[in-house]
Amino acid sequence: MAVTGIGGASALTLQSISDMRNKLDDLQRQLGSGQKTTTYAGLGLDAGLTVGLRTQLSAVAGYQSTITQVGVRLDLMQTALSQFSAVSQQSKSSIVQSQYKLAGGTQTQDQKNTVNTLDSLVGMLNTAADGRYLFSGRTVDQEPVASTDQILNGSGLQAGLKQVIDERRQADLGTTGLGRLIVGAPSPTSVSLDEDAVSPFGFKLVGATTAIAGATVSPPAGAPASMSVDLGPTNPNAGDTIKFSFTLPDGSKQDLTLTATNASPPAADQFTIGATSTDTATNLQAALTQSLGTLANTQLVAASAVQAGNEFFNTDASHPPLRVDGPPFDTATAVVDGTANTVAWYTGDNATDDPRQSALARGDQSLVVGYGARANEQGLRTSVQSLAVFAATQFSSTDPNGEAQYAALKQRIGAALNGGPNQQTSADISGQLAGAQVALNDAKNRHDQTNTTLQNLLQSVAGAPTEQVAAQLLSLQTSLQATLQTTAMLLKTSILQYI
Repeated sequence: MAVTGIGGASALTLQSISDMRNKLDDLQRQLGSGQKTTTYAGLGLDAGLTVGLRTQLSAVAGYQSTITQVGVRLDLMQTALSQFSAVSQQSKSSIVQSQYKLAGGTQTQDQKNTVNTLDSLVGMLNTAADGRYLFSGRTVDQEPVASTDQILNGSGLQAGLKQVIDERRQADLGTTGLGRLIVGAPSPTSVSLDEDAVSPFGFKLVGATTAIAGATVSPPAGAPASMSVDLGPTNPNAGDTIKFSFTLPDGSKQDLTLTATNASPPAADQFTIGATSTDTATNLQAALTQSLGTLANTQLVAASAVQAGNEFFNTDASHPPLRVDGPPFDTATAVVDGTANTVAWYTGDNATDDPRQSALARGDQSLVVGYGARANEQGLRTSVQSLAVFAATQFSSTDPNGEAQYAALKQRIGAALNGGPNQQTSADISGQLAGAQVALNDAKNRHDQTNTTLQNLLQSVAGAPTEQVAAQLLSLQTSLQATLQTTAMLLKTSILQYI
């Protein structure tokens, strides 16, 4: 009987076992990783689709990371703005209700307390996140707002707000304390008001009106401006009035009304009717001088402090801080660029474009939102400026006009903190940032849905279903076990079994 060798068959069997072992290893890898293959080549015709899907998933992940990061910044900005608004409103109430009582010096206790409040506002505007200052525009590495002490008191050779207010006060009051006006008598029966120079300081003449029979009013004319009231030959009657109108340094309007009276001496804002209109004109000149001095040391001084605040705080790349061109200050006729010798309260991005565009975030391929902010925006600057002016203005216990001056300042600060109908507020900034938050959240929701869809599709192309792989693995293990057993039996076969 012929006996066939088993060497060739055994070699084929061993190769089959090796192939099954490799397949078993691959199935175990698939079961562990959930992926069909470790190379794109192993996907065959689906390789291109897989590359495209993973590219899209990577882009979505990038957008989601940006949205998350910017979302944190926006949350911090909204928190700061909310607190900023609340503190500003609380301060307004405190200032408006404040009483004039100097606390051992040149300021009231409420003014001193305002310094701490100003510290809080400065801290909010210096909010930072992940190494970025959020209210500094494009200069995210620069703390945007100087310290309260520097703002009020200056730094080295650079003047602070207190010095700027004092210089402006001198310039607005002038040498005579009449708000840079000269009271004159161009004729025996007339009284005139002349601006002492062409300058931005002091009272600016608007006009005068009167119902006194026979009186003549000459409106402001010339440079410097001058106006007059001529009583004529006839005396006014008791109760007749003359109203003088002025523009103050901060742009506000102010009237001064003088009333004719038979009383002598007259009360405040009254002038005594004399025996003739010439005598009355003399009395009118004296009353106008006195009332003008009182008005200058109350309303004008308060307006001067506010305007000094405007010139100190309302700055950007096109508008440097302004200082009175002096000394001497009480005869100054111009303001000059104060960049070199004045504290820069805001040191962030000083551009004049839309602040929101100073920081941009791409939420997806077609969505770019602006979420930048600058501390010198009107809605933020107004509060800082108002509290700083209130905290920096000083009074004298010997000044008889101190209380009225304090009341005039309170009124202006309260109005500024209220804001005008066309003025930006912190709530406007918050609303614009909320729009960015909504847009980014909507994009995030779209990305979540897109990510799920792409992941499912990628899994169907490149993924290895657990149930299917497990079944194949079990079947292969059974086949491998049977093959190994058969091979073992063959390897034990001997020629003696055929004899």
